[in-house]
Amino acid sequence: MTDDPLFADARAVAGLLDAIRHVAEQLARPTTFMEVCGTHTQVVAAAGLRRLLPASIRLISGPGCPVCVTPVGYLDRALALAFLPDVTVCTFGDLMRVPSSTMDLEAARARGAHVAVVYSPRDAVRLARSRPDHRIVLLAVGFETTVPTIAAALAEAEDSALNNFLVLPGNKIMPPPLRALADDPDVRVDGFLLPGHVSVVTGWHAFRFLAADFGLSGVVVGFTPTDVLRGVLELALQVERGRPQVVNLYSRAVTPAGNPTAWALVERFFEPADTGWRGFGQIPGSGLALRPAWVHRDASRIPVELPPPTEPQGCRCGDVLRGVVDPNQCALFGAMCTPDAPVGACMVSSEGSCAAWFRHEWREGSSE
Repeated sequence: MTDDPLFADARAVAGLLDAIRHVAEQLARPTTFMEVCGTHTQVVAAAGLRRLLPASIRLISGPGCPVCVTPVGYLDRALALAFLPDVTVCTFGDLMRVPSSTMDLEAARARGAHVAVVYSPRDAVRLARSRPDHRIVLLAVGFETTVPTIAAALAEAEDSALNNFLVLPGNKIMPPPLRALADDPDVRVDGFLLPGHVSVVTGWHAFRFLAADFGLSGVVVGFTPTDVLRGVLELALQVERGRPQVVNLYSRAVTPAGNPTAWALVERFFEPADTGWRGFGQIPGSGLALRPAWVHRDASRIPVELPPPTEPQGCRCGDVLRGVVDPNQCALFGAMCTPDAPVGACMVSSEGSCAAWFRHEWREGSSE
């Protein structure tokens, strides 16, 4: 299959759905495909694609929301730093309401903590330049798509000798959790809709291990309903033929090798590290730590007192991120936990599975 110029045409959607239904009739068993991108989560939910697919093809969401997978201990440290008298914590807005063991950053700011919302890492660099009396700590959260911009901010701070600009490393990379999912006996997935934005940086060859090591299909797709449905059709065809592959259906943006210039900048400052994911625990080599030459930029070296990390009671966000349950199978969903009053991280971010289900897929009294 090659890229189609009709990215969001209603007739194209209808034709793709007909083709998917035809293939589904040939499948010997029900199949499950997982998307692992927060933007795909939104597209699938907003377009109602899950309800349009045949019953034998199940589409579930995985760990595609970087805010959602950030463990509670990271938020605990960020809060502790924000209450220090000479530290200002800078964060993107979607992290403000993610619960820690005690409160969220929004509540902490109301209680006097120094928390600033920024729209890019360079905003934090500018703040460091204007506040030489404060240590400015950027919460470095996000996948491969975000980390080059953080590396660029570190380069600017180094070039400008801004010694008061630091980061709290929390960036993550996608291949290791996909390995963990493929190797998890509780997660039964036949193929993955792979993240388009991440693949722009990493290249689609970064995911070939899914077929080679696990016999699972993978398709890199874009962000329109037709993009996603073309990916589902390709995955279903691979299951029918019994020949798993990893293919790229987003060639208008994604190449085999990705963006080596961006990744070279990342590798200047960061190296792989073991790190924790909500719902997964520690995943080897799935995080990015500052290299020894840049430890003077590492805010995790600032001594603070931390509480024992505690997840919200009753929240099943971790199970949702692993695809073990759908959002509405959590007892808190839609009752105690809503986008206006989120209990868990998956209900906070617009890329979170629970928030997407609540806004687009869940109906009162329905199991859908």
